[in-house]
Amino acid sequence: MKPASLTPSAVLFGHQAIRDQFPALKQTIGDYPLCYLDTAATSQKPQAVIDAMTEYYQLNNANVHRAAHQLSARATQQYEAVRQQVAEFIHAQRQDEIIFTHGTTESINMVAYGLTSQLKPNDVILVDTAAHHANIVPWQELAKRTGAVITPIPLAADAQLDMAAFDRLLTLKPKMVALCHVSNALGTVNCVEELVAKAKAVGALTLVDGAQAIAHLSVDVQKIDCDFYVFSGHKMYGPTGVGILYGRYQQLDQLTPMLTGGEMIKTVSFAYTEYAALPNRLEAGTPAIAEVIGLGAAIRFLQQLPREQLWVHEQQLMQYLQQQLQQLGDIELYGIANDRNATNIAAVAFNIKGEHHQDVGILLDQQAIAVRCGHHCAMPLMASLNLGGCCRASIGIYTNKQDVDQFIHALNAVKELLL
Repeated sequence: MKPASLTPSAVLFGHQAIRDQFPALKQTIGDYPLCYLDTAATSQKPQAVIDAMTEYYQLNNANVHRAAHQLSARATQQYEAVRQQVAEFIHAQRQDEIIFTHGTTESINMVAYGLTSQLKPNDVILVDTAAHHANIVPWQELAKRTGAVITPIPLAADAQLDMAAFDRLLTLKPKMVALCHVSNALGTVNCVEELVAKAKAVGALTLVDGAQAIAHLSVDVQKIDCDFYVFSGHKMYGPTGVGILYGRYQQLDQLTPMLTGGEMIKTVSFAYTEYAALPNRLEAGTPAIAEVIGLGAAIRFLQQLPREQLWVHEQQLMQYLQQQLQQLGDIELYGIANDRNATNIAAVAFNIKGEHHQDVGILLDQQAIAVRCGHHCAMPLMASLNLGGCCRASIGIYTNKQDVDQFIHALNAVKELLL
């Protein structure tokens, strides 16, 4: 069974050929076609990814590395080929700077745990106020272990990072600066190259959460110049259960392994254990082999598409979505880019004035509209906006104008029912 493919010649932005690759989008729920606007939570999967994982289980199911038989050799070859794919996809300098994890959350935890011996009491860790909880809680736990101090980087009135405040906080000479590339709740974008350069100038290590950026932007970790960059497969049309920790080789090599056991060792005795070299040193146990292979298929799928055309398509669709929401009336929008020549990436946060976001989400679901409602694992951000939560509609490469129109029609019906 060969994975399905989509040639660039078959694709124009907004073309049905892209959408047809995603079987989940062909279903109806009740009397309505599914309108999936929750891609920021997890993207749907193209047939190419499903086929690649099925082929592994049908024909090549074996553990990677060490074994002498051909099934293991094939699985290992596929697994390690994806490491090289990822390195090229994000422009890493070398293949062994790519660590396979179970997702963005584990990647950040690995870094935070691994730095334990490198921090001391009163060291400062700066954390983006708009960060996902996965980029907040691991640093809090690191602070508990070491006596370091967490200091949030505040937001300006437009829900963008406050650059003047960031500059002031850098005078504290932080040891670590943890940023999000794109806010999962608002879709706002950080100028990570500028932020990382400023942090490096005062000697800080830097980690960028790219979970919401990786499927929409061209990521060049050497250009960003961060020490660590992390993301998940399931946000970029790949499977759940696999993620990436990119790190500069020198910084990765200084991390204390969070997990120990098989695969990550060179020699073991009851007197002494010597760890293997990177990347194995940070990949204990049997990895998520099928998921890694699925991630490779997702990368191939994305690389076959005209990314620049799709970027234009997504931005036009976002502008249309925002305009339609504004014209609907009685809708509050949050974090809409306007004052800094910035843009929102693939997500818009909103509420119907005076109504609870969860009620809105339930009523939309009755019309087969899938949106996310709640605090979006960004409670400090919600607190800074004085919100208990909000609704979020998020798009992907398969989203089209018909989805937006169906959503706006349904939201108008909800508004008329509630107001």
